[in-house]
Amino acid sequence: MPSTSPDRRRPRAALAMSREAAAAVLSPDSLAALAASCALAPGPVIDDFTTGPARAALADAELLITGWGCPPVHAGVLADAPALRAVVHTAGSVRGHVTEACWDRGIEVSSAAAANALPVAEYTVAMILLSGKRVLERARDFRASRRRDAWLATPPDVGNYRRTVGILSASLIGRRVIELLRPYDLRVLLHDPYVSEAEAAALGVRSVTLDGLFAESDVVSVHAPLLPATTGLVSRGLLSSMRPDGVLINTSRGAVVDQDALTDVLRRGRIRAVLDVTDPDALPAGHPLWDCDNALITPHLAGSQGNELRRLADLAVAEVARWAAGDGFAHPVRRERLAFLA
Repeated sequence: MPSTSPDRRRPRAALAMSREAAAAVLSPDSLAALAASCALAPGPVIDDFTTGPARAALADAELLITGWGCPPVHAGVLADAPALRAVVHTAGSVRGHVTEACWDRGIEVSSAAAANALPVAEYTVAMILLSGKRVLERARDFRASRRRDAWLATPPDVGNYRRTVGILSASLIGRRVIELLRPYDLRVLLHDPYVSEAEAAALGVRSVTLDGLFAESDVVSVHAPLLPATTGLVSRGLLSSMRPDGVLINTSRGAVVDQDALTDVLRRGRIRAVLDVTDPDALPAGHPLWDCDNALITPHLAGSQGNELRRLADLAVAEVARWAAGDGFAHPVRRERLAFLA
């Protein structure tokens, strides 16, 4: 990490995240861009606030640039950081490290959640379109038979023309999925109790009840955050009400879905599922979901990975530059919205 001499024209900042996260997300170019806007504390990235070097960095820090693996910024940490005024997070959720003590002190918070929403939305749209054409299943059958099927005899329920897609929650990701689906000949429904019919219409979708979403949709894509109120929200009854051969896509959190019920429904062959998240994320080797041919399970890869991590860094760099210039954050996290965020 480059060190800079103290410069009172730039806010003093420290990096707080795991060293693995810092190496993956913050390229030399990103660090140089950050150093152009703020005076970065010398020394290694902070992954433990109790060490001597960490306390020395906190003593002067006006800004924390955080990432995956940042320890909680609790009252004790804040006592060591009397000048701290803002946190810029290079990933999505700030729940793991921005504590009530931070909000009580009035610390400004920004997150790269909007940047992380895009690859999740792209994954979701890809899976919606692939599932509509039954691409994965038909590719598997083609590999087994080594013969092309009679394409003119393809059943009329295969394809993406006027297919109905249900979006569960107008979260950042849910809204981005809606946006990316606009060019396609799809009918899009939305269930979100905090979005009015007029707001839904402005998004280009129709607002429906939770029951209606599952009963009317060919594909239901889950984008609800995991909160006490949403744990097990996708219940056995809702899963059982889905159209035959309907598809459930979950890129949110595994516990939003009643996993035992989903396993039962999948084993009966009524519906299909695309699961980028399960509960737990790494299912036990003997879990029956692994043996469901109608379930595609991916290893929580929809979010930013590989070169997509640069997008997170670019957003964070831009936020730091705005804040250092006195322009405030373009992507603020508000305390009053925490109950609705992942």
